[in-house]
Amino acid sequence: MSDFREKIVRRVALELKDGDYVNLGIGMPTLVANHVPPGIDITLHSENGMLGVGPYPRESEVDPDLINAGKETVTELPGCSYFSSADSFAMVRGGHIDLTVLGALQVDQEGNLANWMIPGKMVKGMGGAMDLVAGAKRVIIAMEHTTRDGGHKILKRCTLPFTGLKVVDLIVTEMAVIEVTPSGLVLREVAADTTLDKVKAATGADLIVPDKVGTFG
Repeated sequence: MSDFREKIVRRVALELKDGDYVNLGIGMPTLVANHVPPGIDITLHSENGMLGVGPYPRESEVDPDLINAGKETVTELPGCSYFSSADSFAMVRGGHIDLTVLGALQVDQEGNLANWMIPGKMVKGMGGAMDLVAGAKRVIIAMEHTTRDGGHKILKRCTLPFTGLKVVDLIVTEMAVIEVTPSGLVLREVAADTTLDKVKAATGADLIVPDKVGTFG
C-alpha cells in the first residue's frame, strides 16, 4: 500500500467508535478495516447482503461465493448473517448504519459529494453510494487531496454530477482532516509532513482555520 493511502486509512480508522455498524466503500475505504484501533469492536456491513464481514482471506481460505459489494473475496466473523439485497438496503435507508467511508471525485464547501461519474467516460453505475450518503448517520470521505495533475478536488461547488447534497461530515486526505460545518470547511488537522500554506494552495475552497489545528500522520 502506498504511504499516502496508509496515512489516510489509519486516520479514518481513528473515527471508528465501539459498537459502530460500518459500511466501507469500494477502493481505499475498504482498507480502513485493517486498522481498527485496539479495543474497538465494529460490525462491517456490505450492500450485497452481509453483516459481520471479516478480513480478506488468506489464499487457503478463499471461498469464491463469499464476496463483498466490490466483488472481492472476504471472510466471515462469528455471528455473521446473510440476507437479500433488499433487506440490506432497508438497513441503510432505515438509518441503521452508523458510519460510511467513501471515496470521492469532488467534495465542496457545503458537503455536496460527487463520486460516481465523469461525463463522457464509461460508468458502471452509482452503486450503493446514493443510499449510503442519504441513510448513514455519518459520512466520511477518504481521498487524495488533489487530482493526479494537481487539480482541486475540494471545491466551492462540485462541477461533476452529484451523488448527494449536504451529506459529507468529514474529509480525510493525505494532507488534512477537514470538517464540513454549516459555516464552511473547518481545518481540524494538518499532516505532519506538510504545511498550512500547502494545504490552502491544494484546496479550491476557503478554509476556516481555528487557533489550534492538530497534526496527524
